[in-house]
Formats: sequence, structure tokens, C-alpha cells
Amino acid sequence: MDFIRDDVSKHTNVFDVLKERGFIEQCTHEKEIRELLGKEKIKFYIGFDPTADCLHVGHFMQVIIMMYMQKYGHTPIVLLGGGTAMIGDPSGRTDMRKMMDVETIDENCRQFKKLFDRFIDFDDEWKYEGNQGVYQPGRMNKEPAPGKAVAVNNAEWLRPLNYVEFVREIGSKFSVNEMLRAECYKQRLEKGLSFLEFNYMLMQSYDFMVMSRDFDVKMEFGGNDQWSNMLGGVELCRRMLDKQTYAMTFSLLTTSEGKKMGKTQKGALWLDPNRTSPYEFYQYWRNVADADVNKCLRMLTFLPMEEVNELSSLEGAELNKAKEVLAYEVTKLVHGEEEAKKAQDGARAAFGGGGDMANVPTTKMDGALFDGEGMGIVNLIREVGLVPSNSEGFRTIKQGGLKVGGEKVTDTKMMVTRDLFEDGRLLIQKGKKKFHRIEIQ
Repeated sequence: MDFIRDDVSKHTNVFDVLKERGFIEQCTHEKEIRELLGKEKIKFYIGFDPTADCLHVGHFMQVIIMMYMQKYGHTPIVLLGGGTAMIGDPSGRTDMRKMMDVETIDENCRQFKKLFDRFIDFDDEWKYEGNQGVYQPGRMNKEPAPGKAVAVNNAEWLRPLNYVEFVREIGSKFSVNEMLRAECYKQRLEKGLSFLEFNYMLMQSYDFMVMSRDFDVKMEFGGNDQWSNMLGGVELCRRMLDKQTYAMTFSLLTTSEGKKMGKTQKGALWLDPNRTSPYEFYQYWRNVADADVNKCLRMLTFLPMEEVNELSSLEGAELNKAKEVLAYEVTKLVHGEEEAKKAQDGARAAFGGGGDMANVPTTKMDGALFDGEGMGIVNLIREVGLVPSNSEGFRTIKQGGLKVGGEKVTDTKMMVTRDLFEDGRLLIQKGKKKFHRIEIQ
């Protein structure tokens, strides 16, 4: 798996590469971490709680970090949160997460691993052979193969725990006063923080301690919202193992206005083509705000920084070229070159710049629906997913934001009939950026 070009950076220390790309937000020991990553090849981990059966673009930032680390010779540990997902991380939340049963959590973990396999090279012969409780060290069956990542599920050491033993040994190392000052808990106190969630920091800290003890993991990486939990893990390793470990957080993928990227009208921007089509994925990045082009090129592509800066310095209509490159590169990375080319062709065709209209999102419908009086336009655009509801459809038309066959729709009661189709096809445009084609069969 050679996603990252050799000329991605002039730096040889991955710390400098991540700094150059604007990823690094906070470090426990910046100078020591830079020296460590420059002189040693270490094991590090990032945790992923399987709250859904698919990864979205918010997770993808962490995947890219692991790809950089693997490129520069370090060993990624993908920690699947089959144990912590049974509690639910309160970080960045205003309410308690929905409880999931064990079967759902385990299936989500399996689906996560399949997606990770697309981007990261794993040693699938490696496995954790478990421990016998809080006090008993576990072991690996072997060292990970050089240049390979490994995956482990924290259900292996969290689910079998004896709670009384755990709180005696681990809970006694935490100050409730300090925990309540942590950002992940503080923002929840007004609306209510369950005791279940209060345990989460202990669980995540214990994860770090187990992996540091049992397979010499030296660093934890994560989003900036995980800082308090990560500090807990570093301190627990110091107190229980007398071992220096490190933590580093990364910027969340946000717009220039501070809002999280990856939210669409349909919800999250998923990495699974069955959830978010390659065309929709491409269009999302093609339509980012001008102010976000540089950040997205830096963080979501592996183009060298000279090229990133050159593209993002374009102005006016020329900046659309940079957005096309961004959309193509990110779509190629997630869905492959063939799907990226199809998405680009579809977008160019829809926007009148040439390309193959076959790649515009298309819904095939029974021609009988358009016989006689036909089908109401609002019902049609809701049916094909251009709007989430009838009220949104009415609003779009009243605001002049809908075209059918190139003509602006002004009547909310317009009926779509067979005679509007050309060669059995009809193109609908919502706003400036969304196209959908109807084919009758």
C-alpha cells in the first residue's frame, strides 16, 4: 500500500511532516516527542469506538495520521473500542450516547477493520494473547512484522474485568476533583453526566497502560477533544509502570468558521460508497469554501506542500482548479482512481464543462409514474433524495433554486410528465451544485 508519495515532504522526521501539514495541536512533551520519533521506530495507538458500522470523514483524519506514521517506519496500533463502546465517550457530547448491545458493537468492530484494511497494511498473524486481570501482564504472540500495523480490541481486557478489583487498583489513582475539571466532563455537568460515562476516562487510561505494559506502546494519538483522557493515560503509566509515555492530539477537521466538516444534508460524509456515493463524496470537496481549500489540501491529500501552496494561492475562478484537484485526490484516496475519474466526469458534465453524463447520480423509475398527469415535482425530488422533506422542496422552489431540464421551476404544484424527458432522461438541478438524473424504464 503506497498511497504516500516519496516527495510528500523534504523532512525525514515524521514529527516535522505532521507539523508542516498543520496536524499537531497539543503534545505532552514536544521536544522529547520530536527526538523520539526521529531516532526510534515506535509503537503508537489511536482508539476508535465503533459507534456505527462505518467510518466517516472525521475518522479519516486519524487514518491519514496512521498512514504517515507507517510511511516513516513506525508501527500503528489500531485500537477497536469493543469495551469502551459499552460505556460511551462523553467527550464533545451534550447528551449521553445511545447504548448498544454486544452483538452490534462486535459487528461494528468487524466493519471498521474491513475499512482500515483499505488504507493500512496489517500484520494479521499478530495477536494479543490476553491477561488474567488488572494485575497480570499479558503478551503478544510475536512482534509485529516490520512496517506493518496491528489491530487489537480493548474488549479483550475490559469486558472480563472484576469491577471491585478495577476500582481498587485503577480508580484509586484518579482524583475526582481533577476529573471534574476536565473539559470532557465539565461541559456536561449542567445537563447531567451519568456515572456510567464518568468511568470512561479510567477505561481509556487503562487501555494505554495495558498496551504500554504488554506490548511497549509509547504514544497515544487522538483528536483534540481527547486531551483530558489521554493525559489520564500518560499519568497512569507513570504511576503504575514507572514508565514515561507520551500523548499528541491533532486538529479536528473544521471549516474556517469553526464548524465540523463532513456534515451533509443526508448526515455524515461516510467512507462507504453504499452510504455516500463517490459522486456525492467528490462534490462535497469540490464545493468547499474558498477559505478551506488550503487546509483540506494539506490534511486530506498527499500532495507536496509546494503544490498545496501553489494551488491554494489561486484566486477567483482559478481557485476552482484547486478545488477540482482536491476533490479528485481525496476521492481517489478513499474510493480509488477509477471512481474518482467517474465522479469528476459526472461533475464536469453536469456543470457544462464536458465529461460523461453517465456518471451523474441517476435514479431509474417506472415510466408509468409519468403517464397522464404525471408525478408532482416536490414528491419527485424528495423521492430521489434531492430534498429531505416536502417542506424543503416547496422552499427550494419558492427561492428559485430548482431547475428541470434546464428550466427554472416556479410552480410548486408542477407535474413531471413523460413529454419532459429527452431519450428517457431528465436532468434536475437543485441550487448551483446538486444534479440528479431520472431515467424511465
